[in-house]
Amino acid sequence: MSSYKVPYIPANKFASELAANARKIATPGKGILAADESTGTIGKRFKDIGLPNNRENRLAYRRLLFTTSGLEQYISGVILFEETLFEQDPSSGKALVQPLKDKGIVLGIKVDQGTKTLPGTDDETYTQGLTNLDVRCKKYYEAGCRFAKWRAVLRISENTPSPLAIKETADTLAKYAAICQANGLVPVVEPEILMDGAHSIAICQYWTEKVVAACYKSLSEQHVFLEGTLLKPNMVLPGEQSGQKVDSATIARATVQALQRTVPPAVPGITFLSGGQSEEDATVNLNAMNALPLGQRPWTLSFSYGRALQRSAIRTWAGKESNVSKAQQVLMQRAKANGNASQGKYTGEAKSVMASESSYVQNYKY
Repeated sequence: MSSYKVPYIPANKFASELAANARKIATPGKGILAADESTGTIGKRFKDIGLPNNRENRLAYRRLLFTTSGLEQYISGVILFEETLFEQDPSSGKALVQPLKDKGIVLGIKVDQGTKTLPGTDDETYTQGLTNLDVRCKKYYEAGCRFAKWRAVLRISENTPSPLAIKETADTLAKYAAICQANGLVPVVEPEILMDGAHSIAICQYWTEKVVAACYKSLSEQHVFLEGTLLKPNMVLPGEQSGQKVDSATIARATVQALQRTVPPAVPGITFLSGGQSEEDATVNLNAMNALPLGQRPWTLSFSYGRALQRSAIRTWAGKESNVSKAQQVLMQRAKANGNASQGKYTGEAKSVMASESSYVQNYKY
């Protein structure tokens, strides 16, 4: 009889809650609204519409998003910036996020603290924020959050991604995930490979597989409870500077194949980032993935979009109270389009000139 013993791993008291919340966020036909732009990033959005970046305007815009009637039909979770989570709405005398709670939408929070250059690499980056993450997670849980988001960034070039950057990304995401789960928050694991570069779609698929596989190896080593997690990857696309044109069916097959090879079926949902695609392209590509045969995707394939849900809405609003209702209609149109796309049912009804404009920003930071 073998004397080998299974290593002791303490039970997570939040396990059932984490699994339930992850499944709720991954509800078929729904996805995540990423409204976690930092003060600096939302300032860039406001600059595009000629609006000052002050607290009053940030509050007004986020009120527009959160009070949109019927949003819960297509949005299961909203990622917040810390300022938003604790903001009070003077027009109602309640928390700014109260309308989301009233709709049954799960509150999430951005917990990473941005990127810095990783020494010994070709200008690659690591993500900050592990120090006191446990303290912050406790605070966010008490404030009503039930999931968290952490963005790591990689890029494809002649020298990148390096083995060091991939390991740093995977290990840091795993530590973040373990800390989140210990404090009741479902971790959204986001290893983003940027659209920057002249690489082909085949090269993007190769590196996506390597990066995602490394992440799940590290998640396993950190004893992360996969049923209580979500993955937020890039879609498999050719580099923006490659000049390669591929159709949505090709993107769908490459992306789903990369995930089949790397993501355990225990993970309840994959919520894609848009990465600078136009609103319409992000929707069409998601739809193509969900139109593939069911056996090829054991997880819900959905969305966690920021720019690809908000770009037309914020332009329609333009900082004017008189445009709020019209902007909310635009937001709902895109939310519905992506909800349908997450079930393979989108037929192009939300297509417009504005929605077809690229959101790409080279070396995107927020």
